[in-house]
Amino acid sequence: MFDSLIYKNRRRALRQKMSSGLVLLLGNNEAPANYPDNTYKFRQDSSFLYFFGLADPGYAGIIDIDNDEDYFFGNDVDMDDIIWMGPQPTIKELAAKVGVEKSFPFNQLKEMLDKAIAQHRKIHFIPPYRHDHMILLEDLLGIRASLTCNYASKELIKAIVDLRSIKEACEIEEIDKACNIGYEMHTTAMRLCKPGVSEHYIAGVLDGIAASYGSQNSFATILTQNGQTLHNHDHSHILQAGRLMLTDAGAESVTNYCSDHTRTIPVGGKFSSRQRDVYSIVLACHDKALELARPGVTYMSVHLEVCKVLAQGMKDLGLMKGNTDDAVAAGAHALFLPHGLGHMMGLDVHDMENLGQINVGYDEETRPSDQFGLASLRMGRRLQEGFVITDEPGCYFIPALIDKWRAEKINTDFLNFDAIDGFKDFGGIRLEDDILITSNGSRFTGEKHIPITIEEVEAIMNE
Repeated sequence: MFDSLIYKNRRRALRQKMSSGLVLLLGNNEAPANYPDNTYKFRQDSSFLYFFGLADPGYAGIIDIDNDEDYFFGNDVDMDDIIWMGPQPTIKELAAKVGVEKSFPFNQLKEMLDKAIAQHRKIHFIPPYRHDHMILLEDLLGIRASLTCNYASKELIKAIVDLRSIKEACEIEEIDKACNIGYEMHTTAMRLCKPGVSEHYIAGVLDGIAASYGSQNSFATILTQNGQTLHNHDHSHILQAGRLMLTDAGAESVTNYCSDHTRTIPVGGKFSSRQRDVYSIVLACHDKALELARPGVTYMSVHLEVCKVLAQGMKDLGLMKGNTDDAVAAGAHALFLPHGLGHMMGLDVHDMENLGQINVGYDEETRPSDQFGLASLRMGRRLQEGFVITDEPGCYFIPALIDKWRAEKINTDFLNFDAIDGFKDFGGIRLEDDILITSNGSRFTGEKHIPITIEEVEAIMNE
């Protein structure tokens, strides 16, 4: 939790961006795993964290735009709670920690909203993604639970995206901390990656590293020697010499700011000649993005320039042909890179995605594409100083996709399918770092940069 002034200033800034009415922000509740008292690890809603800072379940906040007031709602613990949990701060004390003077029991939330509705005041809320919130909003506002997302405030969504996109100094510091944990996770994976070791074991060790810092994973770890599946959460295989292990993993700081890195390394500690060739192309794509990312350029333009580096590399390997620019314009490269270059980072690993990706990664100037591959670009709009985004190019050989394109004669002017068939057993490579957009360029987040060059990776794996 930051100083209370941080949260007061954020709520004040939100009021200045809104026209009128009340902003209702619901904190998350516990979610049962298999019976009520056995819950999943709790994670607070990120927008609630941003404006009200408290990471425990069962709270709600109201920001009164018209009257310059903030309200906090929750219930004080009773003796049964104290017996099981120990003494807890009062709701009034918790509210004071985040600069809110007016606090009330949770059941008074409906009374305040009923009064506002009777006065024909606008109630702004963000799209609910948990079903208990949909049901609660039906009770509070009279909107049918299945329809609540349709009534989410576009004005509020835009205001929150505007505020949360530009990271404050205190946020950047927390992201750096999360990336420091990520460094420990990924360098540990490099040291453990040996033939005969199970994917489950390494993934479990990485999860434990995050937990050992009082943190948690920022998302479910992807660790696999079948990296051609983009989000492969299966850890059931034993590592085999000559294969590549792709690890996409990150941590949250104790204040819930996230990191997200990917490295792809050779099982056994030595890249083969073919692996070196493809790895070098992906690394060149990664470095090109870092070179181009700066305030004032669209991330879609960076993505497309990176795709040209990939296409030229594939051409040099004999896997593609024809004019490189024309190949990228046709989307031929997407056979190898069917996803976008990156996404926003912050309190969420895909920051603010619950507010609608089109609202986070795009604007009136830059619109999403419907072309295969480019359509999966989460972040396309013009970059600004203070954005934290991922730089994550990849190259994947997906047998089913290769067979489909070959059978349907897709982009045959640019693809050498006979040569590509020889790579069906390759797997996939992705390299990912989190970068902060600075006043004149960009920088990596975190104090240490995870080994990424071929020489660095082989050195740490063979220490």
